Amino acid sequence: MYVGRFLVVGPRVGAYRVSSRSFPNRKIIERDDMLTVVPTSDAGATDNPYVSYNCVRPTERGAVIGNGSHTDPIAEKVTMGYPARDALALSLLALDFEKDDYDTPRIAGVVGEKSYVGIVRRDGLVVKEVAEPTLVATYERDSPEPTEFDVESADEAASAVYDADFEHPVCAAGVAREGKGFETAIENGD
Repeated sequence: MYVGRFLVVGPRVGAYRVSSRSFPNRKIIERDDMLTVVPTSDAGATDNPYVSYNCVRPTERGAVIGNGSHTDPIAEKVTMGYPARDALALSLLALDFEKDDYDTPRIAGVVGEKSYVGIVRRDGLVVKEVAEPTLVATYERDSPEPTEFDVESADEAASAVYDADFEHPVCAAGVAREGKGFETAIENGD
């Protein structure tokens, strides 16, 4: 089953996976204190604004995970002191779904004191507090739903979503609460 990009958010651990039929030549790199999806060196030139973006931004108040440019304003709002739920709702609503050929939803989550997952689709916005691991995807599974995700570290999280039984894996990122901060991990399928 092709679900597109997806994320899993739990109380202490989260992960994000790029799955793509259109732009498979991407990887995740560490840049400053965040993880960024970028084209690989063999990718063709594109002016598509949805190909490269920050996908994980740890902050002191929570780690933000997302499938596009909305990750940054969510992280900025969390850093400014907004509750995670409000940061998700405001940013997803402001940026709305992607204006591509598929009206791709924007998905995001925050792993923090209280963890949340959100999605904005053409037909609405959903932001949900999570007490157990919750998955949301851009296609097919575009409503937050509980999922099995028995991992504890960022490495395990990145590997688990990369190896998940969905089509066209490209790369993945994991994040886990570690003391007062967060550890991150990357799985580029190398």
